[in-house]
Amino acid sequence: MINKFLTAGLLTALMALGASPLWADSGKKSTAQAGGEKVAQSEPEADETPRVPVFSIEGDLAGRLSAITARYEDTFAAIGNQTSLGYLELVKANPAVDPWLPGEGTVITLPRRYVLPDVERKGIVINLAEYRLYYFTDAGVQVYPVGVGTEDNPSPVTDAKVTMALESPAWYPPASIRAEYEAMGEYLPRMIPPGPGNPLGSHALMLSARGYLIHGTNKQFGIGMQVSHGCFRMYNEDISRFVYEVSKGTPVNVIREPVKIGMHGNEIWLEVHRPHEDYSAEEREALWQAVSETVKAFREQRPGVEMQRSAIEQAVYLADGLPRMIGEQLTQVAGENADPGRSTPDEEGIPQQLWF
Repeated sequence: MINKFLTAGLLTALMALGASPLWADSGKKSTAQAGGEKVAQSEPEADETPRVPVFSIEGDLAGRLSAITARYEDTFAAIGNQTSLGYLELVKANPAVDPWLPGEGTVITLPRRYVLPDVERKGIVINLAEYRLYYFTDAGVQVYPVGVGTEDNPSPVTDAKVTMALESPAWYPPASIRAEYEAMGEYLPRMIPPGPGNPLGSHALMLSARGYLIHGTNKQFGIGMQVSHGCFRMYNEDISRFVYEVSKGTPVNVIREPVKIGMHGNEIWLEVHRPHEDYSAEEREALWQAVSETVKAFREQRPGVEMQRSAIEQAVYLADGLPRMIGEQLTQVAGENADPGRSTPDEEGIPQQLWF
């Protein structure tokens, strides 16, 4: 449960803004007349069960791939909302499927296998490059899709903390956003009250990074994409539960890590993320350079690893965010005079490049 400690002055200011802070005592009470007396009644509590599983951490990996069968009326946007997955991660994991008309009986891969980011596994970690939020606890890790800032209004790479949780927040658009609307010939009021027209959705987490929130949305499409002015959007069905899990002071580490590499037992796994649905030659070249640097650093830290160049090339070529095994840690390290660029024969005697 969230720890919320508000001074009277701060509480008054929040109420003036239209936001309702969530209290440590979550049992909401109402009163009703019964035989001329007011009797306290407990309102039905909202479902606070997370929609995403808590995965155990196995080395540097967590989660597992699964699949569902599409119905006739399904779209990736609807499937993402139902399964708490982002639109783009579904598109990349299912390249041969039409995202707007998958078709009755089509098998849809649910990409819930992850190489964990190379940062401290504590609190909230948001990786902008993969549009995902990781929440680490003693029990394991939960992974949520998030919408992040656009290229014109990027989300900050920063270290922050959760300062407060809010229910039914009002939105006061900054002058810059009101100016954008005015330039398009649209009027944006100075305050958007709570409700279906509020872009902050049903709940929000305030961050110590001034002006930034983790919040819900009134536009379900866009979760797992670059859509915001810098804040982090979650499905309302996720944020309305997530706020009850996160405590005040929880660290929030925002990173940009499109290439992730890690160990699972003796296996080496690589995960590469392209930024958009389309994949330009320039983006592929940039990712190849990033992968080259990451693999080189990984080998320097762990002598005696073998990697298959073909597996690495496939990971970069697709950049679909699906983890791939690219090599293994040898039980016996090669001698000092061994050639790191050597080719070793496969079962049929055909040379196969193993070292990257």
